Amino acid sequence: MEILKGSAKKHLRALAHHLKPLVIVGRNGLNNQLITAVDAALNDHELIKIKFSDFKEEKKEIAAEVASRTKSEIVGMIGNIVIFYRQHPEAEKRKIKI
Repeated sequence: MEILKGSAKKHLRALAHHLKPLVIVGRNGLNNQLITAVDAALNDHELIKIKFSDFKEEKKEIAAEVASRTKSEIVGMIGNIVIFYRQHPEAEKRKIKI
């Protein structure tokens, strides 16, 4: 996936505005279960929100690690919620057009 430009990120943030967080980072923090959950959510939805209920001080580092391990991109960060995007690998299953 190519790196998103500012206008594309702005468009994705607008699309994510009404979404509810699908994954919550709790007391277990960054582990394989979290990565698996994020990966599955990205496969299903392409654009997701993750909420930090714990580890709020380390959210930037954890979000960067999640993005790296899931091959996704951070679109935005608002408070304790991070927006991730990963284009579906199959063109006919893509829900979001940039």
